[in-house]
Amino acid sequence: MKNRSKTLNRYRDVLQLGASVLFLLLVGLYASATGANFAGLSGASVWLLIVSAVVGGYMAMNIGANDVANNMGPSVGSGAITMGWAILLAAVFEALGAIVAGGDVVKTIKGGIIDTAQIAEAGRFALVMFAALMAGALWLHLATAIGAPVSTTHSIIGAVMGAGIAAGGWDLVNWSTIGSIVASWVVSPVLGGAIAAGFLYLIKRSITYRSDMTAAATKVVPWLIAVMAWAFATYMQVKGLKHVFKVSFGMAIGVGFVVGLIVWALVKGIIARQAQRQENSKGGVNRLFVWPLVCSAALLSFAHGANDVANAVGPLAAIFEAVRTGAVATKAPTPLWILGLGAAGLAAGLALYGARLIKTVGKEITELDNMRAYSIAMAATLTVIAASQLGMPVSTTHISIGAVFGVGFLRELLKVNYAKMEATVFAGHQGEDRAEVEAYLQRFEAAEVKEKKKMLADMKKRAKANAQAEGAVFDKSERKAFKKAYKKELVKRSAVMRIVAAWIITVPATAVLAAILFNVVAAVMA
Repeated sequence: MKNRSKTLNRYRDVLQLGASVLFLLLVGLYASATGANFAGLSGASVWLLIVSAVVGGYMAMNIGANDVANNMGPSVGSGAITMGWAILLAAVFEALGAIVAGGDVVKTIKGGIIDTAQIAEAGRFALVMFAALMAGALWLHLATAIGAPVSTTHSIIGAVMGAGIAAGGWDLVNWSTIGSIVASWVVSPVLGGAIAAGFLYLIKRSITYRSDMTAAATKVVPWLIAVMAWAFATYMQVKGLKHVFKVSFGMAIGVGFVVGLIVWALVKGIIARQAQRQENSKGGVNRLFVWPLVCSAALLSFAHGANDVANAVGPLAAIFEAVRTGAVATKAPTPLWILGLGAAGLAAGLALYGARLIKTVGKEITELDNMRAYSIAMAATLTVIAASQLGMPVSTTHISIGAVFGVGFLRELLKVNYAKMEATVFAGHQGEDRAEVEAYLQRFEAAEVKEKKKMLADMKKRAKANAQAEGAVFDKSERKAFKKAYKKELVKRSAVMRIVAAWIITVPATAVLAAILFNVVAAVMA
């Protein structure tokens, strides 16, 4: 078994590449037997459809490889689910979302990014979509290779913009929409980070900062799960199933509220029994969040498949419509063969390459546990719900990664505060026996928040008295040690900078690449 495992690891890249090429070849054969098999089409049109289908499959693979980390990364990083089960679960629910709720009609131009009225010729429009699809896929491939989770929607938006400019000039672009997208680079991660940090702090204050965590968890966790059920029920109506049926925002909130109450009634007794079997520790509390996290990851994957499959099948549907009818379409019916291709591509991409980004999000930015993963899932869901209602063009990738950052930076802030508290305790015990100081610190750590405040107030008085009596409370080496403790970093800065840099250049990078590809393809087809 060990030898077999070593062999697989040694040739993993080759096997993955071979499987990817085989999948794309199968896509080409599939397209030639279904979508491209129309009577009356010229040989060039048939080949354009086949090659476009292969590029669409390639784009769907890269969406699956890159975006799956948003949904599964926190759950895997926290240990709620293993990597293998995460990939299997995501593959199933991404495909289900794409097929069941992907929509019969998709927008071929994301967000009205260009004015198609200025591209009258259907053949030229098809080349714009082809170049955009190829550019978006190549950029996502590169981002996945360097371990940077980026917005697949922004990738295709930038690509459509660049190809559109190459085809018809700068006046084609809706610049106000571009401005909204640029603003979302700041709004999405900041809002996601703030909400995630808020939920995590709420959990800490209501459960883990209590002396009897088990009793606190018995009361609070059912309500946290109920809030999650409400949020996800609303999210699925607003976002996950919006192509299947339409409901008003108020109705979605109301249905979600009823679902939340039902879930609270169902889980209250279960959580109470589980809590009694757990030790009175953070680890015991964490175990109460396992199944809610697994369910949330599955639902996020379903909603992602339903929505983001359009980034691959939208341009392909536009090419298909242009070739078949000779019309330029901003909305196009999505044949089942195209929707199935997108679903298969999502599943194949995350199965082959999804583990890389899952590891980045779940383990390489900051350390996660189930409570932190819960906070991230809630931030992603609530931010998308709010943004959908307000019409803000936010990115789920930016929200999710911003939530991870928010959780990590809150941990740093709390660590710094605790280090300062310890320094106050040491100052109050200056000159006393080490064993007595450590015993006091243990009592301090176990105390609830109100009691901690009282203990700190007492230590500050004692520290002030010591300073007046003996001069400086700490020597130089002690002050240096405390200063180092204050600056302890729990968020990997290199990962943050790499990811943020990739976010910023996604739209311009795909725009430039798409413009180049359009000119190359147009020259070849001329």
